[in-house]
Amino acid sequence: MLQPTEHDVVVIGAGVSGLVAATALHEAGLGVVCLEARDRVGGRLLSVPSAADPSRALDLGASWFWDGEERVRTLARQGEVALIDQHLAGDTMLQETSGVRRLPGNLLDVPSYRFVPGAQQLADSLAAQLPAGTIRLGTPATAITTAATTALLVHTLTTTLRARHVVLAVPPALATERIDLGGALDDDLERLARATPVWMGTTAKVVAEYAGPFWREAGLAGAAFSRTGPLREVHDVSGPDAHPAVLFGFAHGRTATLHGFEEAVTAQLAQLFGPAAAHPRALHVRNWSAEHWTAPSTVHHLTDRSLFGHSVYQRPSLGGRLHWASTETATMSAGHIEGALTAGERAARAVLAALGSSTSPSH
Repeated sequence: MLQPTEHDVVVIGAGVSGLVAATALHEAGLGVVCLEARDRVGGRLLSVPSAADPSRALDLGASWFWDGEERVRTLARQGEVALIDQHLAGDTMLQETSGVRRLPGNLLDVPSYRFVPGAQQLADSLAAQLPAGTIRLGTPATAITTAATTALLVHTLTTTLRARHVVLAVPPALATERIDLGGALDDDLERLARATPVWMGTTAKVVAEYAGPFWREAGLAGAAFSRTGPLREVHDVSGPDAHPAVLFGFAHGRTATLHGFEEAVTAQLAQLFGPAAAHPRALHVRNWSAEHWTAPSTVHHLTDRSLFGHSVYQRPSLGGRLHWASTETATMSAGHIEGALTAGERAARAVLAALGSSTSPSH
């Protein structure tokens, strides 16, 4: 049997939370490996090329950040990720069972910022700073076991890694379902993790590209509320100078699995914004509730968002060696990119504090 490879820290998950933790620990001189189940970095930051202009990106995951979220702004500046203000001008559409109404002003959007090359570029820029081989794509962690009192063993389908500390940078409910922890968690923590909702875990995101922003020409903001669906809200997420011209909406993940969903979406957009909305150049759908590496099987039953940032997540588990670091565990901006960065930084600080008086890092 092969002996486990030795590392100071194993980070599980290469979303921005895991990547910012891995970066901080690497910069502190520690030996770090980051395991990622997907074949890409970014997690719930997912950007795809525009059908109209492949040099522009469309976000099928996280899209925005807001004033006061300085970690995101700093990361964007360091990665030279260009920003765009959220479009606000124009009126709002409201769809009810009785019909569609136009309401004066933008009643849905607030001042915020998006990323011209797509939010996933934040993760790409972090990943690019890590040494080759640090991130192992297509490598899901299958189990975590204890090795005496001095280390944890992280098991994958092909190997075992021995680490002094482990950072779990995936949603707690997903971690407890996909990773065998051998019953090692305290019962209260186990129940908490299994009950914590997954941000965007019940949501489908729909992005529609058009030849031009015809809604703006009609004095509309591209913002809409709906009480009938399938889209519950709609926003204008067009690029600079409205190129590409894009509307996107949120739908419930279960709705997105129904036959005729895309036809229902374009019909709804036409009701809201006029006949031109029925014929997008391209329609992109990402159902996060169907993502194996985002949503546990229980995701639609997890509704108590008061569990986000729970105090238990702020303390390491398994003898002080297992650290929680997804956006759901952040005490501020939970669910946002900012929350993911906050949680990753907190986990890295906890590891460094624990290893402050330990022996020299392994490499």
